[in-house]
Amino acid sequence: MIPFIGTTVLIIAIVLLALVFMSGFVRYIPNTRVGIVEKRVSGRGSVKSGFIALRGEAGFQPHVLRGGWHMFTPFQYRIHSVPLVTIPQGKIGYVFARDGVQLGATQALASNITANDFQDVAAFLANGGQRGPQRQILREGTYAINLVQFVVISDDKVHYLPLSREEDAVFKRMADLIKERQGFEPVVIKGTDDLVGIVTVHDGASLSQGEIIAPTVGDNANQPETYHNNFQDPEKFLRAGGRRGRQLQVLVEGTYYINRLFATVEMIPKTVVDVGNVGVVISYTGDVGADLSGDDYKHGELVNEGRRGVWNAPLLPGKYAFNTYAGKVIMVPTTNIILKWNRDESGAHRLDENLAEVSLITKDAFEPSLPLSVVVHIDYRKAPFVIQRFGDVKRLVEQTLDPMVAAYFKNIGQTRTLIQLIQERSEIQTIASEEMKARFAHYNLELEEVLIGTPSSSGNDQKIEQILTQLRSRQIAEEQIETYNRQEKAAIKERELREAEARAHQQQVLTESEISIAVQSNQGKAEYQRSLQQAAQIRALAEAEAEKAARIGIAQAIAIEEQVRAYGGPQFQVMQDVMNRFAEAIERSGVDVVPRVMVGGGGNGNGMSGGGNVFEALLTLMLSERMGEAVAITSDERNPEAEKLREQIRQQMLQRQADLPLPTAPVTTPLARPANGNGKSGS
Repeated sequence: MIPFIGTTVLIIAIVLLALVFMSGFVRYIPNTRVGIVEKRVSGRGSVKSGFIALRGEAGFQPHVLRGGWHMFTPFQYRIHSVPLVTIPQGKIGYVFARDGVQLGATQALASNITANDFQDVAAFLANGGQRGPQRQILREGTYAINLVQFVVISDDKVHYLPLSREEDAVFKRMADLIKERQGFEPVVIKGTDDLVGIVTVHDGASLSQGEIIAPTVGDNANQPETYHNNFQDPEKFLRAGGRRGRQLQVLVEGTYYINRLFATVEMIPKTVVDVGNVGVVISYTGDVGADLSGDDYKHGELVNEGRRGVWNAPLLPGKYAFNTYAGKVIMVPTTNIILKWNRDESGAHRLDENLAEVSLITKDAFEPSLPLSVVVHIDYRKAPFVIQRFGDVKRLVEQTLDPMVAAYFKNIGQTRTLIQLIQERSEIQTIASEEMKARFAHYNLELEEVLIGTPSSSGNDQKIEQILTQLRSRQIAEEQIETYNRQEKAAIKERELREAEARAHQQQVLTESEISIAVQSNQGKAEYQRSLQQAAQIRALAEAEAEKAARIGIAQAIAIEEQVRAYGGPQFQVMQDVMNRFAEAIERSGVDVVPRVMVGGGGNGNGMSGGGNVFEALLTLMLSERMGEAVAITSDERNPEAEKLREQIRQQMLQRQADLPLPTAPVTTPLARPANGNGKSGS
């Protein structure tokens, strides 16, 4: 009996607990979720207007239940547990309100100027919050939002409490649209991309008739009530008078949290004006400004910057965050422009790609094609005038410069023959440059130079080529003459070079020979000095020998004089010397002293001639002189050889007498002779 009672009590308890939970009397809400309260029964009846029961009526209540245990009247409430809404870092959440004031006729998004707290539904509705997609967005964070009143669309899912199947399709389309516009991420413009953001606003008042770009509003940070911070605060943008449509204001480098349902952003490249160019701005928006071109300029108006029309000040080289939907920038080169009238060539600026050679008719009826090159320059200050007048530079070249230049050179061709056109090219270039400067200046261009090419045949006409061939042959002949002259000079120079090289190769020999000459010259001078010294030495020795000889001679003279006196006179002395020499000669020659032939007085006898010989004559002379007697010799007995010998002896005797030195003092007394055998002295 007792077990039965216990089981019955347990069953009753379980049933009671089930009834309690089923009745909604007690409900637990986790801290990661919120509870949406739906009131089933109320003494105030149902909601008469709107969707949320703000006065306790039956329906969805504005407040939510946070984590914990909650007690309710049984069977009166239904609690819907939903997760908290979390927006990740760097992402954007979009809010759609199911209840609120209806949108105005000009509104695309709901305004929540005062009802900006999506976590308080009662305050939102009480302050005039509007239904529909909201202008305000959710940034990073976790929110306890009543997902019956608000639908939150994030990058990963749509947070809401489903009420019908039709809503699923609506919210899905909305999420796809935002994703297509990359609206779940902020707008990031990097500095390295050189991009600008063109903003198109989809809410607010429309543009006035004739306007294509919405003017810039609320860009002054000193006025916080209208400063929308680059479209990130839609309410302030609209309050400042912002209009829907494409905006004149652009976004530059930075990160922008923009509601992509409110405004979309298109990226375009920055306007880059390269060095050597200027950008002439044609503005499509702005107020009509005063004409600055002057009364003499009849081709259009030039206005100040920011006005509608052609700006009088071009953009100088640099990068510009220019809204190309609000205007156009035409690049005008300020460096020298080379325009080539040649089908096969084009200048660097490609402005002459449609130009061809000028067809001429010369004075002698030839029809050559003349290639030209014209160098022009555009002053950067006059670039707006050129654009205002012609629209762009290429149109200026093709519609004005081409016919003008062609007509000018056609006139030149008619006044010259083909040969003159070729040979007088330099003169024609000079004249054309001077005459065409004024014409180019009329179009605000500065002509730098005109260059003329070589005329060529047009079509199948070969006559011009024949003339050019003849001229080339003539020139080749002249060049050959000049070449031969130069070769001759080169040969002379080569010979001089070879001589110089040979001289350089023999330079060592020349140097050695010059040194040898110098050495020999120095040696000669040394020999000469030695010879002078030897001559002086010999002279000194000779003088010494002469003095010695003189002294010896004087002594010999004194001795001879004494001998002469001893012999009785000079004749005896000479005779003695002769006899001595004669005896020496006989001794050396081996002549017999006693003649083998007797000397006779006649002319016959033993084969001897009548004259005798030299020895006989000499002996006779000596005896005659010694004896003091004259030897009579007849003329027929004279021998020529003996006479010659006698004469030589006589001359020697006279010479020796003349060579004898005179005594220094007169001799007063005869020298004493040596004693003879009888003791007497000789006189």
